[in-house]
Amino acid sequence: MSGPTPKRLKQFFCRRFGLGSYLRDPGDGRLRPQIPAETLLWAEMMGEFLREGSFHAVEALVRSPARRALGVQSGFGDDALAYFTERLDPQRMRQALASVLRQAKRKKAFESTRFIGLAPDGTRAARCRAPSCGFCHPVYGTDRKLLGYRHALSMISLVGADLSLPFDLEPYKVGESEYTASQRLLKRAVEHLGPRFAHYAVADGEYATAPWLHLVGELGLHAVARLKGNLPELYAAAQLRFVDTPPTRILHEGRDRVELWDADDFDPWENLRWPSVRVLRYPQYEPDGTALEAYWLTDWPTAQVSSPALYRMAKSRWEIENQGFNEAKTFHALEHIAHHHANSLLIRWLLILFVLTMERLYRLRYLHRGTHPRRTAIEFVRALRLSLGAPPFADTS
Repeated sequence: MSGPTPKRLKQFFCRRFGLGSYLRDPGDGRLRPQIPAETLLWAEMMGEFLREGSFHAVEALVRSPARRALGVQSGFGDDALAYFTERLDPQRMRQALASVLRQAKRKKAFESTRFIGLAPDGTRAARCRAPSCGFCHPVYGTDRKLLGYRHALSMISLVGADLSLPFDLEPYKVGESEYTASQRLLKRAVEHLGPRFAHYAVADGEYATAPWLHLVGELGLHAVARLKGNLPELYAAAQLRFVDTPPTRILHEGRDRVELWDADDFDPWENLRWPSVRVLRYPQYEPDGTALEAYWLTDWPTAQVSSPALYRMAKSRWEIENQGFNEAKTFHALEHIAHHHANSLLIRWLLILFVLTMERLYRLRYLHRGTHPRRTAIEFVRALRLSLGAPPFADTS
């Protein structure tokens, strides 16, 4: 199978996912543009594919002999990218990302799973010395001395489908929390994807509150949330119920042994408008004998979802940590500030999600067709880099 090149990537996105119209009209807010928006946006995308996220790196690429292979019409400076991202519409990018996921579902990209989940979570993104945008949160030391400023955001990812695809994010405003930002994010995600796209929303114990669980239900999803000490009565009741009873199921996940306790008749707490609460407990034993224990709650009855299926939904929450935040920070410099402007930061963060999603669809679905093995992410990047130096084909006919 042919290796990845910028030209093949662009053809794949435009033909398979209809992104040609978005690249031509991404919501450019510049008054008198001299460089086409498609040129700037595609150059930024290729920079992220090549793990060259800074504006200076993109400038170096488009002013190098590799520009023709990149599919970029003309060279430009980093100031052009700064001006462009300050005025680019993030809503158009969010809608385009959601459209990619809808198209992927129509093309059976998630057919290996029965239940599709959405996982929101928050993280810190970048630090700075002085505030320059509306997303700068002050950071204080133990002595209440101002240490600087940081940025934070809530991200949402498609999980549980053997293909983790982060597709939207919401920065925290000053004085705001992850919990509040995630509520706005989940509402927008369901609005963009459609009410029947996903089946459940999975989140950490911070989200195990009546308002969040009610919101998930109002959006047409089932809730799966970690049960910790923040719900002491339910937590104590589940511990007391399961302590002297044998597990309902035993699973083997690789070399690990997982024991499951499951019951769906626990009483809801005072503010929760559920007839009953289902609680799943699992200790996961590793070969060396160490165990990880966790409790999860949900409104999904046992008659509709089995204990092993609920266990895998709970475990899918870690996908946004491992394949969302970790990869975005390690390989795509999520914590780097290319240009300290609120809209420019937001555009670049969304662009990272765009590239992570499209790279995985191309690498794990398109290149993996037939008997071809899965390529790793670094193999994909190396092949893409090597294609930039390939000699042009000479037609001597």
